[in-house]
Amino acid sequence: MQIYMKQSAKRHSPLRSAFIGGAIATTAALSVFGPVWCREVKAALQDSPKAIVDQVWQLVNREYVDGSFNNQDWLNARKTLLSKNYTSREEAYTAVRQALKRLEDPYTRFMDPQEYQTLTSQTSGEVSGIGIRMEVNKATGLLTVLEALENSPALKAGIKEGDVIVSIDGKSTKNMKIEDASKLIRGKVGSSINLRLERLLEGKFDVKLTRATIEVPTVRYTLKKEGNRKVGYIRLREFSAHAAEQMERAIRKLNASNVDGFVMDLRGNPGGLLNASIEIARMWLDEGAIVRTEDRKGGSELTKANKTALTNRPLVVLVDGNSASASEILTGALKDNKRATVIGSKTFGKALVQSVHELTDGSGVAITIAHYYTPEGTDINKKGITPDIEMDLTVSQRRQLATNPRLLGTNKDPHYSRALSILSNNYFASQEQNQYSRKPSPFRTR
Repeated sequence: MQIYMKQSAKRHSPLRSAFIGGAIATTAALSVFGPVWCREVKAALQDSPKAIVDQVWQLVNREYVDGSFNNQDWLNARKTLLSKNYTSREEAYTAVRQALKRLEDPYTRFMDPQEYQTLTSQTSGEVSGIGIRMEVNKATGLLTVLEALENSPALKAGIKEGDVIVSIDGKSTKNMKIEDASKLIRGKVGSSINLRLERLLEGKFDVKLTRATIEVPTVRYTLKKEGNRKVGYIRLREFSAHAAEQMERAIRKLNASNVDGFVMDLRGNPGGLLNASIEIARMWLDEGAIVRTEDRKGGSELTKANKTALTNRPLVVLVDGNSASASEILTGALKDNKRATVIGSKTFGKALVQSVHELTDGSGVAITIAHYYTPEGTDINKKGITPDIEMDLTVSQRRQLATNPRLLGTNKDPHYSRALSILSNNYFASQEQNQYSRKPSPFRTR
């Protein structure tokens, strides 16, 4: 099933939903109103803030993974919510948040329209802009271009790495934060933006660009020559709607370079689309279970590999305490099936699946609808996945990598260096030919 989230929602549109592992999943149309709504109530609340309140209540009542609602009287909660008079949507939003807080589930949450739009933008893997990555240069303090993205208006206009952004639509970028610059650069597709740039040896010049829809790269890969070996280093930042296709391109291009092994970096990856994690797992696994989900009625669904692996080369996966949700689904599948060696710190420990719904006023709600288990039937919730090789970085090492991301995937990156030693290990290398001759771990229920 293809997983995606529509963004072009109108206020009068029907509710839209998506199943997610960490931040999102499959989209299906749902009716806003459940059977408990009579026509009179529906008519009375149609244009009232109470409509949003009751929509949220009904969705939680229908889907929430815990049928006891954390031992709360959920029916009485509805009466209380609808007995109040809300003078604004903000008052209704506050009441909804307070009601959801009683579930004591941080992942079941209400989002106002701006928060919901931010979430959908993140998971869509697309932005409206000109396609550049920026940083404030530490040495100069100037807003500087790191990269013009592939097929972007910026690349087509000749913008290069190292170009200094002097002003945006006439507004000086001196002392401007990255977040503020991004807000100015993003805008409606088809609208124009003027940048004043400065380039070494060429001086200052102006560029006029037209904003377009930009696919955000969530997968970055590099062919590295480590001694007499060629290693494909792949960093996956999040499981967006474009993550699987970007991962496929990375694996195929590195395969074409005849790499001897792969290092996949999931450190700091907070998760994202459930289906993206499954698709990516299938690129590395030819057979075996990937994940099992279980809803509040005990309904269980097992997802397996489907003989579509793109490579059988040795693989090492890097994780840390911020590798969560969809990252843990992928890590658990590769670890339990003995497809990869996992190195790093214990992962975050989020084994819950949410559905995300857009409401009729553009706000949204995320609801925990299922629990998931690794192929060996392990419940990692609040426990995380223990790596095959536990290796916690020191405070100074973490600080160094955080302040200089260019060191990730280099010999100055302790996790990566350990991965190289694993790939160079004769025993590990000898497993390459019989990876798929071994039967993967059978799926066990709890």
